[in-house]
Amino acid sequence: MPKALPVIDMSAPVCCAPVAAAPIDDTAALEIALRLKAIAEPVRVKLLSLLLTSPAGAENTGDLAQAIGLAESTTSHHLGQLRKAGLVETERRGMNTYHRALRESLAALCLVLDPNCCR
Repeated sequence: MPKALPVIDMSAPVCCAPVAAAPIDDTAALEIALRLKAIAEPVRVKLLSLLLTSPAGAENTGDLAQAIGLAESTTSHHLGQLRKAGLVETERRGMNTYHRALRESLAALCLVLDPNCCR
């Protein structure tokens, strides 16, 4: 039986020294790996792209599902994984659920991987 990964709070942006600065400890490596695992799926990359390029800044589950050609339940599952990783924020408005990408979390992940990334 596979060993379960420890549960960590990923609601805040990743916060550790860049991986190139020095060897990182197990906890920091796990934080980074879990966030990368959340986006290591083509559908989730497409969802992030749609959210990041949305003129409204937020899209509802139904519109996102239609845009990527999947059922709302499948789309909701993928958005849930991105939310658990702290990369997407969700807000309920009436009968609809709206999602927006958390740019600060994505930027923090980029800087942890490569501090020269966004210069």
